[in-house]
Amino acid sequence: MEDSELIALATRVRERAYAPYSGYKVGAALLGVSGQVYTGCNVENGVYPLGLCAEKAAVAKAVSEGERQFAAIAVVTEDGGTPCGACRQVLSEFGLDIRVIVASMSGEIRTFTVRELLPEAFTLACR
Repeated sequence: MEDSELIALATRVRERAYAPYSGYKVGAALLGVSGQVYTGCNVENGVYPLGLCAEKAAVAKAVSEGERQFAAIAVVTEDGGTPCGACRQVLSEFGLDIRVIVASMSGEIRTFTVRELLPEAFTLACR
């Protein structure tokens, strides 16, 4: 699947985000090695720690469907913000070489690996 297709899916699901507190909508499209794509959007809560990030929503959806290996994730925000630290750690659980495609609504695109976003990740090897 092309990066542009993942970005388009993340952009579409971003519109479903529930972000009444921050107004910061995030969409994610996670590509499993099977070729299946799992989308997620952020879901805020008045008790902030109970909110759910788009990336974690996509991972939870994928895992609940039996997918455990991922090739890439596209994350779309207004300003091209990268995944938060918690999302970086969640993604690292499934592979440090997952490509993370970060796009802004103005069209700026940057690509990283989870390893680049989270050096010294806490992994199974650390336990």
